[in-house]
Amino acid sequence: MISRRFLIGGAALAALSSPTILRAHTAEPFVLADEFQPREVRVREQHAPGQILVFPRSFFLYHVFDTERAIRYGVGVGKAGLAFRGSAIIERKAEWPSWRPTNDMIRRNPDRYAQFADGVPGGPNNPLGRALYLYREGRDTYYRIHGTTEPWSIGQSVSNGCIRMLNEHVIQLYEQVPVGTPVTVM
Repeated sequence: MISRRFLIGGAALAALSSPTILRAHTAEPFVLADEFQPREVRVREQHAPGQILVFPRSFFLYHVFDTERAIRYGVGVGKAGLAFRGSAIIERKAEWPSWRPTNDMIRRNPDRYAQFADGVPGGPNNPLGRALYLYREGRDTYYRIHGTTEPWSIGQSVSNGCIRMLNEHVIQLYEQVPVGTPVTVM
């Protein structure tokens, strides 16, 4: 019998070994730059297995899975995410959570976001995919690691959002990290 862990591991290996091709809002496929593809990398031994490290200015997130080993993912970072620093804990996880653009997003780009002012229910039409909610001292920081349906935003600083990952990548991370996972934003 095939175990769930075996299936997840196989999916992770497939994601790491093939380029990510997604459809944008055009007929042309989007190909994620090779440098932002998930890959196994070495990290300093001072980082404990199980933690997540985010380097917003270089657009990478590292999930440390073993002593000196991590999976590095390319991310997009919202301007607010560039200001967030320090330690947090994942205290909540959600699959296809509901989403509502902020008032600032609606004000800046009403043609795009006003239609979602009442929110978007959870499900495949929701842009978040999966979300990992960051807390400090038991309080929601309102910063998230979440999926995006805008693959062009990976490797960039964008006007909205927190730490964005491709939906297929955040789904992979979501399966690997439990509630209680420490996150350090450098």
